[in-house]
Amino acid sequence: MDRIYLSPPHLGRHELNYLLKAVEDNWVAPVGPNLDGFEADICAAVGVPYCVALSSGTAALHLGLLLLGVGPGDEVLCPSFTFVATANAILYCGATPVFVDSEAETWNLCPARLREAIKDRLRLGKKPKALLLVHLYGMPAKLAEVLALAAEYEVPILEDAAEALGSHWQQQPLGGFGRVGVFSFNGNKILTTSGGGALVTYDRALAARARFLASQAKDPAPHYQHSEVGYNYGLSNLLAGIGRGQMELLPDRVKRRREIFQWYQEHLAGLPGLALAPSPEPAGSHSNRWLTTLLLDPEATAATPETVRQHLETRHIESRPLWKPLHLQPLFADAPMYGGAVCAGLFARGLCLPSGTAMGDDELRRVAKALHEIV
Repeated sequence: MDRIYLSPPHLGRHELNYLLKAVEDNWVAPVGPNLDGFEADICAAVGVPYCVALSSGTAALHLGLLLLGVGPGDEVLCPSFTFVATANAILYCGATPVFVDSEAETWNLCPARLREAIKDRLRLGKKPKALLLVHLYGMPAKLAEVLALAAEYEVPILEDAAEALGSHWQQQPLGGFGRVGVFSFNGNKILTTSGGGALVTYDRALAARARFLASQAKDPAPHYQHSEVGYNYGLSNLLAGIGRGQMELLPDRVKRRREIFQWYQEHLAGLPGLALAPSPEPAGSHSNRWLTTLLLDPEATAATPETVRQHLETRHIESRPLWKPLHLQPLFADAPMYGGAVCAGLFARGLCLPSGTAMGDDELRRVAKALHEIV
């Protein structure tokens, strides 16, 4: 029995054309036509004028924080319910993450807790240097409230749209709401370059600064001269070729992920104590449904996320717990936290289901059958 993976890469027909062209033209370097084209494709998809393609989403987060002036001793507001890379980038800058709980509708940063956190840090004389806003599993955060709070307290936003390429709010693509936005093209994302990321911005000077830092911060001189620390964060022209082919598929990939979510919703509707979430989408929000996720109600079923995960494994089906909140991780044991009950509860009750766009009905039926067996 073939294994069903959570979110494997799904290539189309055109990636190889871009790769072969790069090899034929000897553009096997961290510069070249594929990189220029890939950045232009991202700009067109997100609706921003400037993009810098990078080696990973984490590199984009790190550079984004540096562009916003984050440094040693600073504090950065950050959701606790996210992948560790979000907060690791804060540590790279020598800064401290200030964690904020989720709200139950979208699972993203809670505006009420965010206001509480900002006011308390100001009371302590520690104005946050930036806000790292995440759109979890592709679901848009409460942007109206969060943007208003950021403007009220003059805290710049770094928008972590690593999981949200193709999602939008009020018909505007995610990634373009902050001063800087970032995307990931890791192998498990809705589109992939194998490994890669991107930084987008409306600010030409910030984009130029990002490109400078990503290429070892080489000063303008005929020799190698460096006045500050730089990074080797550039994306290969070869991998950018994969990205060009993938970007052609974005509308189809979003459509298929949403179809998979809908299929699960219809075929798991009768199971007691199981609900797909977050659902429904708030007004004005359009999620790419990167991963279909579920919650189990302990009052209605004896099944737990772990017993379900283990049972799916016996059927050669990969699933995964929701992100463990970062304030519960040993690495961040001493970081400030505002709230915590909502995201801890989601982690205790939730599971991610296979959501790859190459899945057919037979594979979906296998997953549904296994869930009916255990729940």
